[in-house]
This record gives sequence, structure tokens and C-alpha cells, in this order.
Amino acid sequence: MSGTINKVMLIGYLGDEIKMHYFDGGNCIGRFPLATNETYINKSTNEKITSTEWHNLVVRNKAAEICEKYLSKGDKIFVEGRIKSRQWQAEDGTTKYTTEIQVTEFTFLTTKKDTENHKPIPAPESKNTNFDAQNIALPENDLPF
Repeated sequence: MSGTINKVMLIGYLGDEIKMHYFDGGNCIGRFPLATNETYINKSTNEKITSTEWHNLVVRNKAAEICEKYLSKGDKIFVEGRIKSRQWQAEDGTTKYTTEIQVTEFTFLTTKKDTENHKPIPAPESKNTNFDAQNIALPENDLPF
């Protein structure tokens, strides 16, 4: 193989609200932590162990604005991106390093804002289970998937 690849795929939960940073010229970035969990059984003690890994995610421009609008702490999201390491000088003069996931694609899996806006559809009050599904009122703009 002559090429290389830098691709990350994660499914996890937002650990905090999205922090937005705006720049001259209208560009912006959003940063947020994402938690992924691994659960396994310790064979010697039969104890269930959960290990959490934290990832620093970065989204840019329109994607950052969409994430800020719809996501909040605790929401589940699927992201694709690449690993990027960077360094900077802290105020005390020390060199700091961080590793981030530069997000290129994302899919919201569960959002609190979405579930709060949609209430469950009540079942028909009669005991007759043969009812016309077209008579059920769905919320506007509600997609069936």
C-alpha cells in the first residue's frame, strides 16, 4: 500500500455544551468533548468494568452552527473525521499540546431538544385495534425515520 489514511469514526455522548469561537470574516469553530465507553467483564473477579475515553472534537463554520443549535450535553452523535495534533504557547510560556478530532461528517443519533419537542401519539381510546392509521395526527415536519 503506497498511501496513508487518517480516519476516525466515533459514536458517543457530548460531555459539555458546544463552545463557539468566531473569527473576522465570518468563520467560526465549535469545540466539545465526546465520551465513548467500553464495557467488559473482569474474568478474575466477574466484575463489570466500564472505561470512558474522552475525545476533543472540532467542527467548523456551518457545521459548528448546526451543532450548536441542535446539540446539548448528553446527546448521542456519530462523527467521522481525522486526528489532528497541535501545539501552542500558554500564558506562562510553556508549550502545550493537544490531540483533536477534526469532524468532517456527523449524524445526530439522539438529541434532548428533539425529544422535548415531540410528544408521544396517544393510542385510540376504543378497544378496537383495527383503526385507520391515516387518522392519526402526526406533528408537522415529522419524518418517520
